[in-house]
Amino acid sequence: MHWRLFATLAEAAGDTEVTVDLDDGATVGDAFDALLSAHPALEEEVLDEEGDLYDHVRLLHDGADPFTEAEGFGTPLEEGDELALFPPVSGG
Repeated sequence: MHWRLFATLAEAAGDTEVTVDLDDGATVGDAFDALLSAHPALEEEVLDEEGDLYDHVRLLHDGADPFTEAEGFGTPLEEGDELALFPPVSGG
């Protein structure tokens, strides 16, 4: 599964694009766990003290928010899907 990481999250992982190996039938949650397992420095950037995804971190599945438009971490993945993680963004 292909992940795109942005800003401080890319810095923590050491790359802007990361691939993780998943079994057939994997979910967004499985891909997220595999990403954190491969790049443990991301945990403090994306997880709160309870181990939940920070509210200010955005996770997208093929450009859509799986927590509002699908089944959250239970959203099934298919070959060729893309996942992305965004830290808080500010600007003017």
